[in-house]
Amino acid sequence: MTVETRPTQSADPADQAASSRSGRDWPAAGGSPLRPTRIEVDLDAVAENVRALRAHVGPAALWAVVKADGYGHGAVAVAHAALAVGAEGLAVALVEEAEAVRAAGIDAPVMLLSEPPPDGADRAVAAGVEPTVYSAAAIAALGRAADRQPGALLAVHLKVDTGMHRVGAQPTEAPGLAAAIHAHPRLTLASVWTHLAVADEPESEFTTEQLVRFHAACAAIEASGVQIPCRHAANSAGALAHPAARLDRVRIGIALYGIAPAPTLAGIVELQPALRLTSSVSHVKVVAAGEAVSYGQHHRVERDTVIATVPIGYADGLRRSLAAAGGQVLIGGRRRLLAGTVTMDQVTVDCDDDGAVRRGDEVVLIGRQGEEEISVEEWAERLGTIGYEITCGLGPRLPRHSVGGT
Repeated sequence: MTVETRPTQSADPADQAASSRSGRDWPAAGGSPLRPTRIEVDLDAVAENVRALRAHVGPAALWAVVKADGYGHGAVAVAHAALAVGAEGLAVALVEEAEAVRAAGIDAPVMLLSEPPPDGADRAVAAGVEPTVYSAAAIAALGRAADRQPGALLAVHLKVDTGMHRVGAQPTEAPGLAAAIHAHPRLTLASVWTHLAVADEPESEFTTEQLVRFHAACAAIEASGVQIPCRHAANSAGALAHPAARLDRVRIGIALYGIAPAPTLAGIVELQPALRLTSSVSHVKVVAAGEAVSYGQHHRVERDTVIATVPIGYADGLRRSLAAAGGQVLIGGRRRLLAGTVTMDQVTVDCDDDGAVRRGDEVVLIGRQGEEEISVEEWAERLGTIGYEITCGLGPRLPRHSVGGT
């Protein structure tokens, strides 16, 4: 068996450009000249998802959740794309995430989904963030921070714990906290909200119970004399599967990126995956029958086999256990089995007897190549997890490149 290899990349920029156009050398797979591995984010897909979801949840407003660097897709680029087609605001988890959005010149409303730490109150106010609160201490700290910044009128969101039991005020505490916000001259109540624990399980009755508790808490707040300008409960799963949860606003996270919150919710709205993870074959060799590949020698070939090496590993978020779980990649439009343990910086691929596989061939780990596609959901199913963890786990060594968008 013979295996062809491609020449190494030319140092001449003209040669690099020509080879990139021809699709024959490493630049065909993108990334830096030194490493072809990269994430490609389709901003047109993000925009289409926003449009489809707005049509599904209307008249509720849609806010785009871009925490965790846009679930691994790049927060700033995704924020621009979502806002351009009708998202009315953004949501993040950390003050630092809000600051990054502001540093990119985005002036849309940005909601902080948890209370900032006490020493983060001033930075939250300075960034023009709308913090969530669920304690008297946080309300007091944010009030003091607003007092220290002339002209600041800080919008805050009161979160009520209706059964998630992670963060949020007890329903019996909500009227008093709302009154404290209302009484402060530099604070204003922007919304009251809650988070659904099992919205991705449509058969569960607990979502209905949470909504009952939430409406009771809101009624108690208004009975105390504080008007609620906005109420929201629905995450992606709630927005897709529970019309009663949509209320005034929905907070769309994972669905924004074209990934269903759970297999049972796939297809309710036609979503377009926005992320494509690619690399290139960096080395090709024929391994003799009976030999084993990679750490632990768990993958032993029964006949002379073409093994391709790809420069991506668990340091990039390619889970070490994916090979044992039957993980595959696409090369030449065909599915190829991961051969042996994923290592820190590289993975090996069993290409059987395909002598046409060559150095420089594009490798698709997530996304489409020809008629075949490997999805985030496929990775999640193989690894016994959820799509959120897959995309959020793609590491910072992977450059994000946006395509499409305005």
